[in-house]
Amino acid sequence: MTWRGQVMFGGTTRLSSTHAALTLNLPDPGFNDLRVDYLWSPEHPQLLGLMLELCSDDGSVLDTVQSYTAMRSVEVSHGRFQLNGHPYPLRLVLDQGYWKGGGLSATDEELRRDVELTKQLGFNGARKHQKIEDPRYLYWADTLGLLVWEELPSAYAYSPRSVERLTQTWTAAIRRDASHPCIVAWVPFNESWGVTDLARDRRHRDLVKALYHLTHALDGSRPVIGNDGWEHTVTDIFSIHDYTADPDVIRARYTTAQGVQQALQSFWPAGRQLALSDYTQQDQPIMLTEFGGIAYFTDGGDGWGYSTANDAQSFLESYQALMAGVHSAHLLSGFCYTQLTDTYQERNGLLDMNRRPKANLSALAAATLGRPAEHTPSVDASGYNARWRLLHPEDEAAAQQDL
Repeated sequence: MTWRGQVMFGGTTRLSSTHAALTLNLPDPGFNDLRVDYLWSPEHPQLLGLMLELCSDDGSVLDTVQSYTAMRSVEVSHGRFQLNGHPYPLRLVLDQGYWKGGGLSATDEELRRDVELTKQLGFNGARKHQKIEDPRYLYWADTLGLLVWEELPSAYAYSPRSVERLTQTWTAAIRRDASHPCIVAWVPFNESWGVTDLARDRRHRDLVKALYHLTHALDGSRPVIGNDGWEHTVTDIFSIHDYTADPDVIRARYTTAQGVQQALQSFWPAGRQLALSDYTQQDQPIMLTEFGGIAYFTDGGDGWGYSTANDAQSFLESYQALMAGVHSAHLLSGFCYTQLTDTYQERNGLLDMNRRPKANLSALAAATLGRPAEHTPSVDASGYNARWRLLHPEDEAAAQQDL
């Protein structure tokens, strides 16, 4: 195993069956500020190089594989999302992964640029909406430091055939992508799509529960959101979709326990309950995983959003006000803004479909970060901490050139 280009340690084990396990102990420097040098996070995306050699009994090398890994942990505890053992507020953006020229497909450079732009807008993660993303995107998220929620595309309707296909697709996706450190949550369902009778049909609830538990069985290291947005029956994160445009309403709903309790009883987004009768509250973190959706038509044309701004200044002011409301809602453990880019008829992106910002990029980032409007994150456009910048000055210099 290598760390910053230096061989740290290695080991050998005898392969007597189709599987083998080897435990490698990383040297402990003894101080927390040195231990964190080993850990991966969006602010410090430290990867560890790996080389695996398969040898014969006489020591001859039969095959060699090179890859990377990372040290990081994710969990939900005490009502908070935690990264590497500490509470970590999530600032996610909804990303549907469409490009004007390629639809759902993109070049390697386009995938890298989306990760960079997401970080430059002040977000520390992306919710890949209804899409199992290209592994190259996940590689750049690993390398550049961006959290990812991976989501299963939904079926149009419930049927035994859809159950079989969803299960097969999700199993394959988890097996393919579970090694990426950037992925910190799995989302098998969104807004009851494909299980539209959750409140009335036990089979639909059983499918959500089955994929929730299957996900934990295949990968027990990450939280799982059974059905993102509403009609929760089983979940590790209590996620809510709320497109209220009034920041004062957001504050009232999510700042106090009383406000949240009232929302659970009276707020029915799209006519759906937030939680079903068989949901068990176990101190799950509360997150606003879809909100905003402010539309600004930079080039005219048709389309829609959940609210509308007439020019770049009003778009920025609406975004600032809404973000200020969310940041003041102290019971929220994280949020996911809708959305990163325009996608065809949906014109509510922070960027248009050509990835051009609809307002000043630094001002948008300051709002995302919850900073005063006059304070922009230009000192560190990619969100890296001081220790990472000190050891990797070339990364920050490149990010500054892109602004």
